[in-house]
Amino acid sequence: MPLHPVVEGIRNFRVATGFTPLYTMSVEDARTADAATEATAWDWTTQPEEVFDLDIPGPAGPLTLRVYRPVTDSTGPLPVLMYFFGGGFVVGTLQTSDAFCRALSDLSGCMIVSVGYRLAPEHPFPAAPEDCYAATAWVAEHAGEFGGDGSRLAVAGDSNGGTLAAVVSLMARDRKGPEITAQVLVYPALQYGSDTASMRENVDPMFFNGISVPWFWSLYLADPADGASPYASPLNAADHSGLPAALIVTAEYCPLRDEGEAYAKALADAGTTVDFRPHADLPHGFLSMASVLPEGKQALLGVADFLRTRLA
Repeated sequence: MPLHPVVEGIRNFRVATGFTPLYTMSVEDARTADAATEATAWDWTTQPEEVFDLDIPGPAGPLTLRVYRPVTDSTGPLPVLMYFFGGGFVVGTLQTSDAFCRALSDLSGCMIVSVGYRLAPEHPFPAAPEDCYAATAWVAEHAGEFGGDGSRLAVAGDSNGGTLAAVVSLMARDRKGPEITAQVLVYPALQYGSDTASMRENVDPMFFNGISVPWFWSLYLADPADGASPYASPLNAADHSGLPAALIVTAEYCPLRDEGEAYAKALADAGTTVDFRPHADLPHGFLSMASVLPEGKQALLGVADFLRTRLA
């Protein structure tokens, strides 16, 4: 299957302008290059009524959260979505997912809380999942202080943020709380060292690919043996029952495609409600193209509809 025409245009632009894969750079340079691609707020959704940052106690010191409160007619507390940005556990900041969170807050009617978790290699596994779990537990308890309903709580993320959403769901089940109603996993990494067809096939250097994946894992795991943990590799969990209803989004030209499909099957086989949505002709990261890619916008609207239904 060919690339979507819009995506093909993006690829051609990258070739013409000398796009450089992050895995060829130092960590510092990769972070600078990634920050330069952050989207500005999209103009096709209503901007939040309020966006503010706050610091909470984290496992290793203060942890910064960014809260998006949508414009709404509701007079009661709003459902809450914890959002974990992508970036391979190595690059990315709260700003990485800012445009996405602004749009999703409007479309879903959720108060979104984005988590500024610690990055590797300075803070390797399990720093990121422990930060994200701590933030989720704190928000479940304190959401009412800023207009949220901690009893209507979901987790979501894209790329490694989707990994973190899956891991926090496992942690919350294993640690007996907080109660999470739904998880949204957008092209997540779900198993360290996976050797799938999608990992072998997708090596185009103009996109996140099967070379990118092991590079990020090598920086995230201080010890490769840590990759066996289900809190690093959710597919390795011995039991996938008792987890929140899941929406799993994959892309055809994504090295993580087959892991997402395998996780959807593992959850479904364990009795978890799963909405699996594969997307043809598209690469990893296509939801971030929603301002120019109709399929990206439709996928984002689908995420919003799933959240509205699950958190009603």
